[in-house]
Amino acid sequence: MKKVLIVEDSSTVTKILKHLIKQHPDITALFAGSLAEGQALYEQYGDEIFAGIIDLNLPDAPNGEMVDYLLHKELPVIVLTANYQEDRREQLLDKGIVDYIIKESRYSYNYALNLIHRLEKNQTIKILIAEDSRPTRTFIKALLEKHLYQVMEASNGLEALDVLKDNPDIKLLITDYHMPEMDGFDLVRAIRHNVDKSGLVIIGLSGEGKGSLSAKFIKNGANDFLQKPFSHEELYCRVMHNIEELELIEQIQDTANRDYLTNLHNRRYYFDKGEVLYNNAVNNDTPFAVAMIDIDHFKQINDNYGHEAGDKVLVFLAEELRLAFSRFVVARLGGEEFSILMPGLSNEQAFTLLDKFRGMASAMTIDINADDGELLNISLSMGVTNYLHESLDQQLHYADQLLYRAKEAGRNMVVGDEDADE
Repeated sequence: MKKVLIVEDSSTVTKILKHLIKQHPDITALFAGSLAEGQALYEQYGDEIFAGIIDLNLPDAPNGEMVDYLLHKELPVIVLTANYQEDRREQLLDKGIVDYIIKESRYSYNYALNLIHRLEKNQTIKILIAEDSRPTRTFIKALLEKHLYQVMEASNGLEALDVLKDNPDIKLLITDYHMPEMDGFDLVRAIRHNVDKSGLVIIGLSGEGKGSLSAKFIKNGANDFLQKPFSHEELYCRVMHNIEELELIEQIQDTANRDYLTNLHNRRYYFDKGEVLYNNAVNNDTPFAVAMIDIDHFKQINDNYGHEAGDKVLVFLAEELRLAFSRFVVARLGGEEFSILMPGLSNEQAFTLLDKFRGMASAMTIDINADDGELLNISLSMGVTNYLHESLDQQLHYADQLLYRAKEAGRNMVVGDEDADE
């Protein structure tokens, strides 16, 4: 749970913030009403403090001394103030504050708290700047790092393509128009041959005054455009807006790839991801294990205890599989059937992991009726194969055959390739 230092001398504002903070259970707020109290809290908690929300004018710090103190400690600072002063705002942004927020309404305070979440997410987001001017590149990088983004650099389009190839998890590219080797338009076109707008956000840049440049960038595949010179806040707003739009698309896609009951990946995701893993194994001659898992006598559970109890068993097993095989692709293929894709594991290694999990599962009890504490034990049958066959679908079909051998042999066991060869 991240700690946020909030220094505010107004009892009314503090009361509002304390009420709103209840809607953010992952934030622990440390409240202070003066520079002295704020410094004391920082000295006490130090590195545990993630960011600060600071009133610009305090009784013992009327000129933003608390803000300067925390900036000197290299802490992200969000400034709250009752008075808007353009010169002061520009001065503070130049110093490196995250944002300058006017105390106007509850929305303002909610915005500040939501910005804390944004900063936390930004720590895992990679942004690439493609710009041939070193001073401009350095300036943009410094601004983005104030918002805790991971920033990478390239001096032309060809370098940018190499960086993107080595870092496929880059979320956003900011590219200038005029660059040697490959300009911004050609870079955008090259990227869009392979990556669509939902995979990588591109913001074009130019210092030229032609209005057609923005349209040309966007027509070639950019998501947005910024005219140089731009203000700190314009860059932040454009970047934040596009990142949040990308995250929303990813959230929608993830929901579409999840099983409605267990929240494991579903059949669609399984085969989309599985085809990539299967082809990698074929092309690189590396091991690739595919396992099928089935709950023994699951129909009897539904018949004897009801479908609600059956659903509880499925959810319970799904969570245990997710925790035990977090490195791999785990999916519910339908009913009580689950499958795991394990690239890099030999059949012997996969068999050992599965058999260990099978033993653990048979020793677990599932509470299927909270009212009377009714407990249930389950057992699992599994089949696992490393024979690639002609396709992933065929390999999965063979794993399913091994699963049925486990059923026929008495259930509650794993059958692998060596067992099948006997």
